This record gives sequence, structure tokens and C-alpha cells, in this order.
Amino acid sequence: MGIQLYRVDDRLIHGQVVVGWGQPLGLRFLVLVDDDVAASDWEQELYRMGVPPDVSVHFHTVEEMGPGLARYQQEASPGLLLVGSVDTMRRLVEVSPSITAVNLGGVHHAEGRVQRLRYVFLTPAEEDMLRALEARGVTITAQDVPSARPVPLADVLAGRADA
Repeated sequence: MGIQLYRVDDRLIHGQVVVGWGQPLGLRFLVLVDDDVAASDWEQELYRMGVPPDVSVHFHTVEEMGPGLARYQQEASPGLLLVGSVDTMRRLVEVSPSITAVNLGGVHHAEGRVQRLRYVFLTPAEEDMLRALEARGVTITAQDVPSARPVPLADVLAGRADA
């Protein structure tokens, strides 16, 4: 089984990930890839508090995941990998080219970002990064919850959720 979903969500671990995705996918582990969180014991503890005791949480830097991702991809149980930004996912794909699909789950409003979907706001640089990932063969879709239809990158960039 291994990692079932590679997700960009700037809120990282929160209810929608734990309940919304965790229960339908039967997740047994979460991998949070964030250089700052990987260096902060207290932040890691905060994120662990939001996860049921039967779900393990692992924290890594992008650099650690280059050689470390294969271990999680080969796990017998299902898991989910989270990053907080498009740039972190871009960097992760560079060190872990085995990633072939990325879910944009929650990239919220910030200065310089333009709304593309109800839950996806992107800067021009982030749009370029996503296009570059897609050009490398990575399938990029946006999907806030499992019951929603995945929105292809072209429709995300055009702001078309129902295309």
C-alpha cells in the first residue's frame, strides 16, 4: 500500500486531513515534510496531538526524503504525505522522482496569490512550478475532500472547478 496521496496543504495536519482523508483511505501513518517543523520538537508535538493514537506521524526535511521516501512507499499499511507549499513539493519531487501524482488540497489566500478554486490560491511562480512538475510527468489535481471530483491542473489554472 504505502503512500496513497501526496498532498499540498498549507494547514498541514488538521481535521480535514485526519478525518476527511484519513478515514476513507484507512490511513495508518502520515509523513509531514517541512524543514521548519522537522527541526521543532514542540511543533511536532502539536501536530501529533491532532492525530488518533493508532496513526503514526513522521517528520522529515526535504533533504531527508530523497533517500527516505522509498521506505514509506513500500509500507504495508496506507499513508499520506503532506507538505505545506507548492515549492516544498517541487523540491521534494526533485529529490524523489518516484512521485507521479500530487493533490492540491488547501493553498489559501496570501499576498500575491490569485484565487483559482474555492480552496486554491496561487502566485504566478507557484503556477509555473506546477506546470514544470506536470511537464516532468507528475499528474497535478486539486481535490479538497475524497468525495469531490479531482480537478486537473489546466482547469485549476483557468479557475474552472466544474469543467
